[in-house]
This record gives sequence, C-alpha cells and structure tokens, in this order.
Amino acid sequence: MQAPITVTIPEAVKFSGLSKTRFYELLKRGDLTARKAGRRTLIAFSDLQAYLASLPAYKPEA
Repeated sequence: MQAPITVTIPEAVKFSGLSKTRFYELLKRGDLTARKAGRRTLIAFSDLQAYLASLPAYKPEA
C-alpha cells in the first residue's frame, strides 16, 4: 500500500501514536505545517514522517 499524500489530524494521531492535543501544540509552535481544505486540516504525510524521524532515538539506561 502506498503512503497517502496528506492525512487529517485523526489519521496523523493514528499513524504516529501522538495525541490530538500534541498535534495542535506542534502546529502552534510551527514544528508541523498544516493546510486547510475547506473545514479539513491536512498534514503532508512526508512532513509527518520527517518530524518523527527528527525525534531523538530512545536510549535505555545502562
């Protein structure tokens, strides 16, 4: 299955595991950019992937 071009906030929450509140915080801070199509808020899937890839890697305590 090919990745979608854009996702809605609920879809982004599902794909990423982040909360809806966290997404609105990221949008407000400018960490993610959204587009409006009528009433729908869309996030480019590539932007979501890039944001998640930029997060620090988990390093368990030794």
